[in-house]
Amino acid sequence: MCGIVGYVGARRAAPLLLDALKRLEYRGYDSAGIATVFKKLHVKKDKGRIHEIDRKLKLADLPGNVGIAHTRWATHGKPSRANAHPHLDSSGKVAVVHNGIIENYLELRQFLRKHGHRFVSETDTEVIPNLISYFMHQGKNLERSIRETTKRLKGSYAMAIACVEEPDKIIVVRKESPLILGIGNGEAFLASDIPAVLSHTKRILVLENGEMAVLTPAKISIKRIASGAVVKRKPMVVTWTAEMAEKMGYPHFTLKEIFQQPDAVRDTLRAATGELEKLVKLLLKAERIYIIACGTSYHAALVCKYALAKLADMSVEAVISSEFQESCRVDGKTVILAITQSGETADTLKAVQVAKAGGAKVACLTNAVGSSITRESNIVCHIYAGPEVSVVATKTFAAQVAYLLLLAIHLARERSLPKSKADELIKRLGGISDAMRAVLTGVEPQVKKLARRYCSAEHIYLIGRGIGYPLVMEGALKLKEITYIHSEAMPAGELKHGTLALIDQGTPVIAVVPPGESRVRMAGNVEEAKARGATVIAVAEEGDDMKGHVDEFIPIPPTEELFSPLLYIIPLQLLAYHITVELGQDPDRPRSLAKSVTVE
Repeated sequence: MCGIVGYVGARRAAPLLLDALKRLEYRGYDSAGIATVFKKLHVKKDKGRIHEIDRKLKLADLPGNVGIAHTRWATHGKPSRANAHPHLDSSGKVAVVHNGIIENYLELRQFLRKHGHRFVSETDTEVIPNLISYFMHQGKNLERSIRETTKRLKGSYAMAIACVEEPDKIIVVRKESPLILGIGNGEAFLASDIPAVLSHTKRILVLENGEMAVLTPAKISIKRIASGAVVKRKPMVVTWTAEMAEKMGYPHFTLKEIFQQPDAVRDTLRAATGELEKLVKLLLKAERIYIIACGTSYHAALVCKYALAKLADMSVEAVISSEFQESCRVDGKTVILAITQSGETADTLKAVQVAKAGGAKVACLTNAVGSSITRESNIVCHIYAGPEVSVVATKTFAAQVAYLLLLAIHLARERSLPKSKADELIKRLGGISDAMRAVLTGVEPQVKKLARRYCSAEHIYLIGRGIGYPLVMEGALKLKEITYIHSEAMPAGELKHGTLALIDQGTPVIAVVPPGESRVRMAGNVEEAKARGATVIAVAEEGDDMKGHVDEFIPIPPTEELFSPLLYIIPLQLLAYHITVELGQDPDRPRSLAKSVTVE
């Protein structure tokens, strides 16, 4: 979950590293630090946000043309200066930044202490520079010492190492945690994510599992860790601009990305061609299908489950990734569709590995080209949402849902839906972006007023049926993530099975009422809540007569039930955002959360 960056070249490293850290702060923000090499290792680090640390320590003032840096989300040890990265060995000659978890660090720490190494932090990372130093004291060079070190590490890691004794290079190693390399003119970069280096280069190399790379100003050399064999790989050219990762005039990335959803959906639907056809063929051959995902991606998976049942008469199971190995069994006739926006979600990767070991075929849907999930999958499918900087997922959710709805239509056409009907649905889905823009501009003024009215609520309940149920789950998650208000989502029919006891005078209840067969039943559930004194906010089709029976009515333009998730989620996202702003909190960086969950 942490972010690492590095630079080697002719320019001063520290200012470049500081800029890159700011672009990666969404990966972790409880502490940060930079180490540069100039005759010795120069280190500045502390707990807090990057701008706070920089104001206090002047991070850009560090000397030297080689450096590594880190922004942290704590896993071992509380946020503190001692626990912040980079970490040095006892002699102060080796510096390491690390993303991941070293599972056997206590055992390694005990071993190293016996050999005279001292530790000043509570972190698992600190064993890495000391173990490298241990092997260097035996006469091995830096690269060989790093290779020997990795043999003894259990866990996941992406790490970058700088050393006083070999001052003109940085060595990076990857196992499971993401790492990319940037190729410049007479300089090289490394980072956890592509946006960190886009302002300097668009030529990117993705480091694979089990690989290490030696970065010097002249070249980047990639090798297999186990054998030392050289790996030849052509760089990819990233089409994103640096400006795409900036706020573009919006006050927060969260709001910018909510408003980017129509473009993300449009681009995803345009790009889904050959890979979608392969996925359809794979799923049609399966006897059992699991869609696995976490968090927001799981809610997109549930939308897909409902769409496939309604449209294609297919029964699939949507499973939270961390529960997959506890409750699911697979064989050679099983297909797994893994959904992860980052492509690095640890629980999803683990579930995929378990499924593959059982003989299942794996397909993935991700926003990250070259991510770990793509190398674990038989078929790789992409959404094209572009960089998503805010910790909370919004435009990636919309793009995932759009792709999955398109998948449902294609599967239905292959099974029983007339081709003309399928083609008409595909055409109408292709035009959904315009309807999304209309919702965004149409409901935001009303949602702002609602945010001011309900920002002091202690509890908010959200209810839905059918394809509306995953939407209220996603809406409740957004409220939890950034407003910190207790928010609970449930199928509307479950209200009478306990939750009505919690609803009294003035309790906010948000009812999401898409068009379709469930609309009549939803009306009855709304009346149940009203009878207990609830303040009901309904999100429903404009002109619905429910408007006269609720306290607040958010109108949505007419659309098919199948496509309703792409429109009906928008007011819930905006409500979470504007409540957060009303409360004076930062929606881009919710407490205790990070963008990519790369540890189990």
